[in-house]
Amino acid sequence: MRSLAVASPLPPAAAAARRRPRAFFSFGREVGSQCWKYDLGQDQTLGGSLRIGQSQGSLHRQRLTTLLRSAAAAISVEQDEVNTYLPKGDMWSVHKFGGTCMGTPQRIQSVADIVLGDSSERKLVIVSAMSKVTDMMYNLVHKAQSRDDSYTIALEEIFEKHMAAAKDLLDGEDLARFLSQLHSDVSNLRAMLRAIYIAGHATESFSDFVVGHGELWSAQMLSYAIKKSGAPCSWMDTREVLVVKPSGSNQVDPDYLESEKRLQKWFSRQPADIIVATGFIATTAENIPTTLKRDGSDFSAAIIGSLVRARQVTIWTDVDGVFSADPRKVSEAVILSTLSYQEAWEMSYFGANVLHPCTIIPVMKDNIPIVIRNMFNISAPGTMICRQPANDNGDLDACVKSFATIDNLALVNVEGTGMAGVPGTSSAIFSAVKDVGANVIMISQASSEHSICFAVPEQEVAAVSAALHVRFREALAAGRLSKVEVINGCSILAAVGLRMASTPGVSAILFDALAKANINVRAIAQGCSEYNITVVLKQEDCVRALRAAHSRFFLSKTTLAVGIIGPGLIGGTLLNQLKDQASVLKENMNIDLRVIGITGSSTMLLSDTGIDLTQWKELLRKEGEPADLANFVRHLSDNHVFPNKVLLDCTADTSVASHYYDWLKKGIHVITPNKKANSGPLDRYLKLRTLQRASYTHYFYEATVGAGLPVISTLRGLLETGDKILRIEGIFSGTLSYIFNNFEGTKTFSNVVAEAKEAGYTEPDPRDDLSGTDVARKVIILARESGLRLELSNIPVKSLVPEALASCSSADEFMQKLPSFDEDWAKQRSEAEAAGEVLRYVGVVDAVNKEGQVELRRYKKDHPFAQLSGSDNIIAFTTSRYEEQPLIVRGPGAGAEVTAGGVFCDILRLASYLGAPS
Repeated sequence: MRSLAVASPLPPAAAAARRRPRAFFSFGREVGSQCWKYDLGQDQTLGGSLRIGQSQGSLHRQRLTTLLRSAAAAISVEQDEVNTYLPKGDMWSVHKFGGTCMGTPQRIQSVADIVLGDSSERKLVIVSAMSKVTDMMYNLVHKAQSRDDSYTIALEEIFEKHMAAAKDLLDGEDLARFLSQLHSDVSNLRAMLRAIYIAGHATESFSDFVVGHGELWSAQMLSYAIKKSGAPCSWMDTREVLVVKPSGSNQVDPDYLESEKRLQKWFSRQPADIIVATGFIATTAENIPTTLKRDGSDFSAAIIGSLVRARQVTIWTDVDGVFSADPRKVSEAVILSTLSYQEAWEMSYFGANVLHPCTIIPVMKDNIPIVIRNMFNISAPGTMICRQPANDNGDLDACVKSFATIDNLALVNVEGTGMAGVPGTSSAIFSAVKDVGANVIMISQASSEHSICFAVPEQEVAAVSAALHVRFREALAAGRLSKVEVINGCSILAAVGLRMASTPGVSAILFDALAKANINVRAIAQGCSEYNITVVLKQEDCVRALRAAHSRFFLSKTTLAVGIIGPGLIGGTLLNQLKDQASVLKENMNIDLRVIGITGSSTMLLSDTGIDLTQWKELLRKEGEPADLANFVRHLSDNHVFPNKVLLDCTADTSVASHYYDWLKKGIHVITPNKKANSGPLDRYLKLRTLQRASYTHYFYEATVGAGLPVISTLRGLLETGDKILRIEGIFSGTLSYIFNNFEGTKTFSNVVAEAKEAGYTEPDPRDDLSGTDVARKVIILARESGLRLELSNIPVKSLVPEALASCSSADEFMQKLPSFDEDWAKQRSEAEAAGEVLRYVGVVDAVNKEGQVELRRYKKDHPFAQLSGSDNIIAFTTSRYEEQPLIVRGPGAGAEVTAGGVFCDILRLASYLGAPS
């Protein structure tokens, strides 16, 4: 018979004089009988032998477990102990380093430097396996029990990885000692995995025993690295100390009393100021190796910290601390300086990458703070998790600490009038769910008891639905239950904060933020502790919802993603105004404006997070792509960085205005100086206003009348306070105001028009201004705002373009021929002056007679309309309250600066509607 001696995977003693007896056993194959013999060798603790035939698979597994128990018992063989007292209290600091921190020899050395740099009197260091090693070890077991021969190659890769790391990190006797142990352990594992391969099965305990080697090796390497610097250090196999009991599905509970006793015994044998301990692994009360399950190294650190009553447990990782939201989903997520134990617990439950949920329990009972720090950025202070958060100012931003999400859920709704007042219905529902082993994430029940809904993982919902249909077959048939409904494609968004319970308005602000981001909530749950508010949403809305909520509480009161259509005179001026004012708005008013798209007629520029407005023209020229309005809008709509989106149409294009309704339906706000939508077909205007009133999307167009003057807002203020509009009369065109304000003395009409064109007050073709169409559009807008249902064709317009010149082929031809009509204009001016009057081109809304007109009129020189200068506009509101003396709005009504300023005011008005401070 061929025999292979294999040393058991036991830790080397700290000193040769204290080396404990090591068990070993041999695996031999009797060729004739096709049996395996487990000869337990010379150590009497494991004495005896087992002979297991091929047909005795179950007996094999039973005896293999017995063997494992005996092998593990050898770990705890007692020997003569020095009665050294284990000190407890603030002299201890506990550090835990995860797999990423232990991923390379250089990182292990950095860990050693951090430990040595800690000024604490005593240090206990918990380490995970090197990065990816735990997965590799689990893969070994999987391959072996699947009878996949490649497990031998995988084991060799693990061996090579650790041997190479040790050679880079260690030298001399320490390197030789570690490599000897590594060789011994790997030979042992090779034999164990061969046994698993033959049996085609590995018990959980056997698998845990194999997997735990990653921690054993990393702990040994770190202890040698610390010793190399001259500091005394011992390493601990925590299977000798931590005793746990299985407590249900993939969980264990520590046995603190027994663990404390074993820790005292261990420390009596190997007292040290620096102890490096294995994370993740432990033992049962029967001395069978086990693990603390996935992410259990954090749990190990918390338990050991509790056992020594440590001053602090520091969890070293690769991030600067705990974020207010997943930074992969919310780029503006911030690092939290403090969290309460309850907040950290809630965040862990809802999927935030904070800590293993069980980690908090051991430290919480002893009031030991946990600090999350970044090993790769030691200057960052990290996040402290403790009993009482440091920030006690009680404001809204502090009371909501973080947001977390869980995806891939389904909502199950059990509904029926027969549920109301019937005892045991909820019990029957959740008993059926328990029977299929599904995990209920959230429960919500109406107070009427008419329905109960709950969220479960999507992969479990089919079994849940089937179980409920079976359990309630009779109730469904009889109509006592109307339906068992499954809603797939759901996500949970949770707002977490300890002070939510004592701060009014948190729920209102959260739901307001979601509503304004055009997000529908399917279900709501809030416990009486009020540590969290949980909402169920469509999964497609989840990231947008997360960003909307986070933005409202953390980033700023209002964040707006802005798309600008038409970077011409008005649009370009607006971009420059935004550039100059954006930082001031963010600092003083908590309004964060990000222009993420600019498009002209031929070129557009897109950005996910914001265009640098100091060089937008150059970027548009160099990095612009062919303009496509549909893609431009899609870019804005699909942006998940910012929850609130607004399109600014700075064109005068009818085709662009025709898209407003669709944009508003998508939840995109619209702001524009473009008059074409509101002065176009009446049914389109009414459709827009109806949508605006029925949704949380806003449509602002102050600059369509009077440029930057508050004309629309004044009219709305009058109407909303119950005043009645009788008449609106005004000079609405800055161009025509300039022309008639300067048409005096000896100046000819054609000269004044030429001056206005030269000064940039007119359109490229002055006939567009002189025709009166622009004034008519403003009149129809005000008429509709006043409640009159008029079409543009209902407004009679007296054009100032001589009929003979209307057909001129160009603006130049028109300007050349205009002087021939100067005599007619001079005559009209003379007649007016003779009567003590002036000429003014006005628009009128007659609300009493439900009509409007646009024409040239004469006014006395003491009339307000005669007192204008430059390109000023003036609008007089005659109402029930202002009947004898009209309410007058006057100011500049033309020019890119004031029009862009009017659009900017609408942006700020939108921000205030979305929650910005006024």
